[in-house]
Amino acid sequence: MDIQYYKYPRTPHLPWSPGATSDDIRIIDTAHFEGKEVVASVKKDGESTSLYADGKIHARSIDSKSHPSRDWIKRVAAEISYELPAGWRISLENLYAEHTIHYYKLRQYAEVIAIWDEMNFCLSWDTILEWCELLGLVPVDVIYRGIYNEAHIKSLYSKFDKNGDLMEGYVVRVVDGFSYSNFSMSVAKYVASEFKENMEANGDKHWTEKHKYGIITNTLA
Repeated sequence: MDIQYYKYPRTPHLPWSPGATSDDIRIIDTAHFEGKEVVASVKKDGESTSLYADGKIHARSIDSKSHPSRDWIKRVAAEISYELPAGWRISLENLYAEHTIHYYKLRQYAEVIAIWDEMNFCLSWDTILEWCELLGLVPVDVIYRGIYNEAHIKSLYSKFDKNGDLMEGYVVRVVDGFSYSNFSMSVAKYVASEFKENMEANGDKHWTEKHKYGIITNTLA
């Protein structure tokens, strides 16, 4: 079958997210989450990366160029891509290189965000966990699972995660699977104001600018 490549969708901000910038998407309310089982996971400061069954990887841009920080993901792709059904892809957060936050206790240099099948349908969270175990991959850290409760979701952010690393924010998604076209009604994020301030202090420089003289590698636990 012909392989189609897709950008990971832009994740809309929750209404109370203080880290949204002027060009970000923000949902007006969370009525579409009401009554549904959700998971909330720690949002980390990495590079959105897609890994396909044919071994291809790319960052958010499908035609992203080679970069030393992506070599680790390329090795992972070489080891596991053949185990994926045709047309499938994995969305990961590439945490190999430091961006604006340095991580000291990572379980792995990439964390699985989502897995998509050949119909461009995101698998349920439980099925994603099964595939992570099968492939030896690490999923994002879940900090809440249950029926959507806005008051509780609002209380989830803390400056540090359970490992003592700085916490950029969190992401909420429905436990059930969903189509690519329904992404904006199934996933939303909270980004801390401190992270927005760090980004603004950095100006228009892309994170790769700090790697002109060598990669600053995050640290495994």
